[in-house]
Amino acid sequence: MATATLEQATIVLAGRCCPATATSPDVTEAEAAEYAEWFKALADPTRIGILNLLARSEEPLCVCDIVDHFPLGQPAISHHLKILRDVRFVLAERRGTFMYYRVNANCLAAFPDAARRILDQ
Repeated sequence: MATATLEQATIVLAGRCCPATATSPDVTEAEAAEYAEWFKALADPTRIGILNLLARSEEPLCVCDIVDHFPLGQPAISHHLKILRDVRFVLAERRGTFMYYRVNANCLAAFPDAARRILDQ
């Protein structure tokens, strides 16, 4: 019981549970917000699958071709594509009445660098 009291007194006196660290995050708030959006966009198995399908394709794919690979309808796939497009992982182009999607190689090249920056590697 004396140990618990001594530990509690140390916490109260120090105001912290451990010694202060000398480092601060070097990822800015703006970068953290952007990176969080990237990770949120990838936090869905269907979006991971769509991104993988597009990365494996040499040509842009029509949304109807993408739908054929998933157990979801066109509205759900279009919703997932919009999320990926909003964070610039995919690019869209209209051809007549159809939308075609492809991977944005520039954005995806930045993703591993962001992960390394977050993890200070």
